[in-house]
Amino acid sequence: MKQTHFDRKTVRFLFLGYIIIAFFGAFLLRIEGVAKEELGFIDALFTSVSAISMTGLIVKNTAVDFNLSGQIIILFLIQIGGLGYMGLGVFFYVLIRKKIGFHERNMLKESLLYPHMEGVVDFLRKILFFVFIAEFVGGILLFLRFALDMPINQALWFGFFHSISAFNNAGFSIFETGLVAYRSDFWINFIITSLVIIGGIGYFVLLELYLFQRKRLASLSVHTKIVLISTLALILSATLAVFCFEYANIKSLGALSFFDKLLSSYFTAVNYRTSGFNTLDLSTFKDASLFFGSLFMIIGGGPGGTSGGIKVTTFAVLIIYTYWVIKDGRVRVFHYEIPDEVIKRAFVIAVGSAAYMVICVLLLSLLEGEVRFIYLLFETSSAFATVGVSVGDGGTLSLSALFGDDAKLIIIVMMISGRIGVFAFLVAIFTKDKEKYIKYPEGKIYL
Repeated sequence: MKQTHFDRKTVRFLFLGYIIIAFFGAFLLRIEGVAKEELGFIDALFTSVSAISMTGLIVKNTAVDFNLSGQIIILFLIQIGGLGYMGLGVFFYVLIRKKIGFHERNMLKESLLYPHMEGVVDFLRKILFFVFIAEFVGGILLFLRFALDMPINQALWFGFFHSISAFNNAGFSIFETGLVAYRSDFWINFIITSLVIIGGIGYFVLLELYLFQRKRLASLSVHTKIVLISTLALILSATLAVFCFEYANIKSLGALSFFDKLLSSYFTAVNYRTSGFNTLDLSTFKDASLFFGSLFMIIGGGPGGTSGGIKVTTFAVLIIYTYWVIKDGRVRVFHYEIPDEVIKRAFVIAVGSAAYMVICVLLLSLLEGEVRFIYLLFETSSAFATVGVSVGDGGTLSLSALFGDDAKLIIIVMMISGRIGVFAFLVAIFTKDKEKYIKYPEGKIYL
């Protein structure tokens, strides 16, 4: 029981930490000269939370409304969110040769969603090395492409900003209209989507793939296999859904060539995986497309990475469990049984997320009744899953820019709760630590 109690305290501490950093980020963004015009507190907090939660919903245009210093602050918040502030904190501890105690290790384990206390600092070292290498390579590749369109120093900044934003699944762009101008550019589409996928499958999976490739692992774990297979299946499904629903829609894909239709569908599908870049105007999408897009966003990416949502592992466990219940067999996958505790947690996450989403979208509907419900559902799903795609405000901002302060606060809470994870959020807010000595008789319920 002591460990459970400590974990709950740890989760609450992490939650409080993100709130404090979000307010500090809002303070920095309101410093004179950071924004080109005076920035209201709610808009500053919204931008800070969107960056640290790696969401990408914007109520101020990053390219137009912020100076270079503001863009640097936003990028720094994105990097903190991607690695977790405890990850960066321990990194600096290691640099100055400070000893990492039990409390710090446990905080780091929760922050990175690492399964064990043992080896968590070494895991962080490997992850930091991989993250910086991936962001550096991505930045150089994007720089080489952007250098064809702009001065060298500008191309360098744009390359590394978009590389860090993409790897951390943040979706922030310093192009005024996002990546719409590069809709048909295979090079940009390929680099951005690759960074999004790599960052979104989870650090644990990345480490296992590296060790497996170096022949230091005999086989991949069940977790890694499920993440990889589920991610591939969901990307293909989402690509097919966008392609089929929007194929003849003259406002979205209809006027494009077949190759550009396929490329834009794939780019949109990958960014449903919890990044927020766009090459299409999503307000032109059919309701069916937006509905399925909401479902894909809610599923999210892999645990322990830069993605949000209920996670692909939760979705996969529920599907696998349903299959074996119908078949009347033991719940198993790849010749391994799935523990009851994992199945229970998956159901808690799914049911808790559904209830949370329903409450938030209904509140938004009451506050912003003039906005179409499907648009509110899409925006809520994007905030909850820390994705960042939006039907927009009719210009270059997210739909949230049209909301009043009360509705913006709801989106802010959804983004920061999405950053720490649904289960962790429920634990931090609703559970209490107490011993249980009473066992109740079982009651029969007929379904």
